[in-house]
Amino acid sequence: MNPDPFTLGPALLFCPADRPDRYAKAASRADAVILDLEDAVEPGAKDAARRALVDRPLDDPADVDRVIVRVNAVGTPEHEADLTALASTPYRTVMLPKADGHFVGPLLDRHGRPYAVVALCETAAGVLAAPALAARPEVVALAWGAEDLVASIGGTSSRGDDGRYRDVARHGRSAVLLAAAAAGKPAIDAVHLDLADHDGLAAEARDAAASGFAATLCVHPAHVPVVREAYAPSAGEVAEARRLVDAAGTTGVSGGVFTHDGRMVDGPVLRHAHAVLRRAGDTLGGPIVEEDGERR
Repeated sequence: MNPDPFTLGPALLFCPADRPDRYAKAASRADAVILDLEDAVEPGAKDAARRALVDRPLDDPADVDRVIVRVNAVGTPEHEADLTALASTPYRTVMLPKADGHFVGPLLDRHGRPYAVVALCETAAGVLAAPALAARPEVVALAWGAEDLVASIGGTSSRGDDGRYRDVARHGRSAVLLAAAAAGKPAIDAVHLDLADHDGLAAEARDAAASGFAATLCVHPAHVPVVREAYAPSAGEVAEARRLVDAAGTTGVSGGVFTHDGRMVDGPVLRHAHAVLRRAGDTLGGPIVEEDGERR
């Protein structure tokens, strides 16, 4: 049986798996928490992180469904130990770092059921393998990572002096987004490593949402509200999208072209409007409400 579609987002927050004292707080602050057994954990602390993952699970079923576990990459000594630990937890979604053509999977639990996999395409081989990864039934989403990607090709920085991604990073980002979309699956944008640069993060998250990304990875709790606000359309954008959709219904146009407020509207423009309404929660029971910064 294939995993359910991936619907988490827009703010996915990493939490070191060797810090179980932070698990619940991270889950309460974000749309999903990524308990990280890989980069966030020092080599000497890997065993402790796995023990914490098993011994300190999140008990609330609503929280369990919003947990992703990032294991170590296929082919590393830690990978199988991670899967053994994961099998003793209630968690069902795995983030697989440095996913590429060597991932022949699927990743199975003790009962032989496939985990839902978020394939992290963060090497040159991973970006080139993105279409094949997205086509796999157990892969529910693609993500990408800028720093590992640039490192994999011998580079030294994913960004130029102006803070913007270099062309090769932008290419990787676009390639992963297109591969995911072609397979009908969501794509997740990379982390913003400058913790204090909330303006830069907001700009990137707005671009991600407008480009079609479903979520953005976060490395600090303070980034969560920035990402949520960036993904949420403004009141003016929602009102305009609703007027446009209503106008299409009034004219009886389900295809072809019509004019609205002096603007030519066709099928793609209508789909843009529907996407705005989906992001706003217009057809999903309303947007997420936050109280004191926590998800409700």
